[in-house]
Amino acid sequence: MIAIFVGYLIITMGLGLWQAQKTKSQSDFVLGGSKLPGWMLALSERATGESAWLLLGFTGFVYSSGLSSIWTGLGCLLGISTAWIVLARKFRAEAHKYQAMTMPEYFSAKFPEKANTIRVVSTVIIVFFFVFYVSAQFAGAGKTIFQTFGLDPFWGQLLAAAVILVYATFGGFMSVVAVDALQSVLMIATLVVTPIILVVMVFNNPDISISGALAAAGPGMDSLTGASVGFGAGLLIFNNLAWFFGYLGGQPQLNARFMGMKDDRNVKIGRNLAVGWTIAAYTGVVVIGLCALAIFGPNAVADPEMILPHVLTSLFPWWLAAILLAGAVAAMISTAQSMLLVAASSISQDVYKGIIKKGKTKDKTLLTISRLATLVIGITGLILALTTSNLIYYIVSYAWAGIGCSFAPAVLLSFYWDRFGSSGLVTALTTGLVTTIIWILTGLDSTVTARAVTFIAAMGLAILVTLLEKKKPVS
Repeated sequence: MIAIFVGYLIITMGLGLWQAQKTKSQSDFVLGGSKLPGWMLALSERATGESAWLLLGFTGFVYSSGLSSIWTGLGCLLGISTAWIVLARKFRAEAHKYQAMTMPEYFSAKFPEKANTIRVVSTVIIVFFFVFYVSAQFAGAGKTIFQTFGLDPFWGQLLAAAVILVYATFGGFMSVVAVDALQSVLMIATLVVTPIILVVMVFNNPDISISGALAAAGPGMDSLTGASVGFGAGLLIFNNLAWFFGYLGGQPQLNARFMGMKDDRNVKIGRNLAVGWTIAAYTGVVVIGLCALAIFGPNAVADPEMILPHVLTSLFPWWLAAILLAGAVAAMISTAQSMLLVAASSISQDVYKGIIKKGKTKDKTLLTISRLATLVIGITGLILALTTSNLIYYIVSYAWAGIGCSFAPAVLLSFYWDRFGSSGLVTALTTGLVTTIIWILTGLDSTVTARAVTFIAAMGLAILVTLLEKKKPVS
């Protein structure tokens, strides 16, 4: 098992370093020169979008929460589908029109009146929340490696970070997308093969019943509204569906895949592949969580987020468990490397080039700064992972609200409202950042999720500021 897993890590690093040879410029590092095929970008977007949160966090959430967790999966599925069907083509067109390689660069090019403010606020949001997001992926990798091989999570996190930082630092987007494509295949294999085997086990054993296991696991486990009724039930459904809002243009690491598309034909190919992949993946996660509850009971693991590794190592042949566990680690590596890339690109492209050098700098210098920023942010995320005990699901949830629901209103209004201007944009971004922090620090998130409140507050205030602002003259 160890040999298979180490082999996977060697293949991952080798592929990333091989692709790194193609990275010759800042454009290659940030967007792959906008020359990668749609199918590869779609696989990359899915591997990036579905992290340790999906394979560990959400699987554990289904296992510990029962049927009510389905609303979270539905919210994510609706959000991902909307992003690909409605927004992907628009992202590609806008990026081409404004010659933008990052989201802050796009916003500042479209609204030049407050370009520097937009760059600073956007970059602060991206770097601040992505450090937490990256730390969650490192933590997930450490937990998985510990569960599988007994290696201390400290060393597991160091191992995962080392693999990622080597090729992401040198290859940027070219390396990341190539590795993502491989990892996306591993992930979907894990989320298709595992539930099929578990379903066969459940139905071939007359003593096992999913419905019976849900009823015995605790109150509300067998209900779509948990133990809640009336207004509480509606609030539970709304809070879980609220993952939807963050997908509406609010994830720069996913938007980069849309922006890097060659043409509309590739967008269509990517859309079909990504939506199909997502349906299969989320169905698989729900089935794994429910079948694990039926087979092992509600107390099989001390940490619910370790139920997938427990299932694989307990029920499957060692060689198959090793291959499928590689899919779980692949999810974490894919997301972490993409987060690092987006945060580093914002520092080099938007802060250094856009603000400090005012657009006048050598491409080779930018590439060097991008690589250094990748390394520094990665090490910071690793330190945070080694010093926090928070669960993956909740770390990602907070980051999702902070970045997704700050950027989503800004993107939607800039795409579809001609009157929208720089003041509204800055309002959306700052409101999203401040609301998320306040909502979580005050504990209000436990009642109404910050994923919804942040989006509504940012959207509402941005619209209000735009309406109060003097209407721009028609040119």
